[in-house]
Amino acid sequence: MRRVTRRDFLQISALGLGAVAVSTGLSGCGGSSSSSRGRKVGFRHGVASGDPLSDRVLLWTRVTPEDFDTTAIEVGWEVATDAGFADLVHSGTAQVSFEHDYTLKVDVLDLLPGSIYYYRFRAAGELSPAGVTRTLPQGSVTQVKFAVLSCSNYPAGYFNVYAEAAKEQGLDAVLHLGDYLYEYDSQGYAGEDAEAMGRLLPANNDVELLTLLDYRRRYAHYRTDTDLQALHASAPFIAVWDDHEIANDTWREGAENHDPATEGEFLARKLQALQAYFEWMPVRPAMPDDEEIIYRSFDFGDLVSLHMLDTRVIGRDEQLNYADYLTADGINLPAFQAAMGDPNRSLLGAEQRLWLQNQLMSSAATWQVLGQQVLMARIHMPAEMLQGVLAQDPALIGLIAELTELKGRYLMNDPNLTPEEIARVTTVLPYNLDAWDGYVVERETLLGTAHAASKNLVVLAGDTHNAWASNLTDMDGNAAGVEFATASVSSPGLEEYLQLPPEMVPTAEQAISLLVDDLHYLNANQRGYLLVTFTATEARADWRYVSTVKAREYSLDASRARSLVVQAGSNTLSELV
Repeated sequence: MRRVTRRDFLQISALGLGAVAVSTGLSGCGGSSSSSRGRKVGFRHGVASGDPLSDRVLLWTRVTPEDFDTTAIEVGWEVATDAGFADLVHSGTAQVSFEHDYTLKVDVLDLLPGSIYYYRFRAAGELSPAGVTRTLPQGSVTQVKFAVLSCSNYPAGYFNVYAEAAKEQGLDAVLHLGDYLYEYDSQGYAGEDAEAMGRLLPANNDVELLTLLDYRRRYAHYRTDTDLQALHASAPFIAVWDDHEIANDTWREGAENHDPATEGEFLARKLQALQAYFEWMPVRPAMPDDEEIIYRSFDFGDLVSLHMLDTRVIGRDEQLNYADYLTADGINLPAFQAAMGDPNRSLLGAEQRLWLQNQLMSSAATWQVLGQQVLMARIHMPAEMLQGVLAQDPALIGLIAELTELKGRYLMNDPNLTPEEIARVTTVLPYNLDAWDGYVVERETLLGTAHAASKNLVVLAGDTHNAWASNLTDMDGNAAGVEFATASVSSPGLEEYLQLPPEMVPTAEQAISLLVDDLHYLNANQRGYLLVTFTATEARADWRYVSTVKAREYSLDASRARSLVVQAGSNTLSELV
């Protein structure tokens, strides 16, 4: 299997990005030219904005033809400083067609920094819903606020989390860290309640995604969800992909959920998936002459530099697998540790890693924030507990309780502990080899860069479907930063793997937090989002949870909401005072 080349990405992203128009000011709002008059169209998928800069923002919509005419459709846009669109500052027209799935992106230039704008589209006499967006601030900034989300699986539940996040006021941006959609059919993953909830995928798309048409249809179906539309219309998105936008556990040249023998060349599947992503998501190329790169930075004045990373597609080496190191006596630790310590293993790829190190070293912002997919913290748990988790051992709850008691005694320097008991809680292995725990040398390099430069580092993560908060320490024990991870929008979390009854979840969370040294907080069974607020003195994380995603009627579950802070200069988590 050949490696993805720069030319491959240039070709595919040019296809996806070819429907981008540029707006430089007022030029008349059309959408009703002779070629479009009499057409029956709709705006079934709402509107969106994304990738804001201090002087521009990208707008998105999709026109749905309601007839069988395949000719291009003229679409007009309006941008105003007021909700009533009395003070227009931009307008223009462009053509959309089947070539780009009738999607349109408009890069609106020459805007004012730190400003709110309203936008809408017109086509064939139809008016789209209006959206609200904002540009990035410049200079001295007192506060920056993000809503952080990931892992939205349509058949797994309602998007109540999106609905709640859309109510947040004063967001500078919504950070979507990937798994915006899932590639399975309705029953492929967590879809056991889909039919009862009315969340089955449509008949023409209830398949595992393989082709461009498959991926386009899946985006189209997700974007009919009114809760997702509401969030897109409420604030600009800054998004990156994870694995399910292509296939489960994607790496540079393959994926766990891809069989070349029956599903064809992985490269072809990947390129078609990415074309659909570029068409349907409000993202712009990171560089005008190189659309291969989705990793990019956003500066919120002097307060926050946000670096969005690609830990999936461009540079990731294949994940290690414990099954490859199992022997009759357990895990072959010397062989496993040798593979883990390979200095050539990479999650980012050399080019992206060097770019990130340069960004971290050169930025003068108070906070350096990484928006990326997988957990960076060391989630190392006792080896026998890990084996129980992987095997879904029914006796796991009792084992966790036993190990927790031993760990408590160990931390209290109990002199009665035997060497064998100490070994049970100090012989640890990484829980998730698909995360940074499987790429330890590169993680150490990045943490070393941040620590040496005395940066205030905050890492944001998704992917696991659970909420986490951890201290980031290097191998010498230096505090290098903190990590906040968001729960999922609808995908199930650890409660499924641990098979925990609800009443046992809080106890298990506390036990795991004790057994994993760098872990400060875990929520193992709730769906929600993360609100992160930065000021000159602290970064605060507030986790919000909904009561259910299995019914349309829900409430915010304040009983288990949690807030943590990190003070500037400390790189260590603390409880909210």
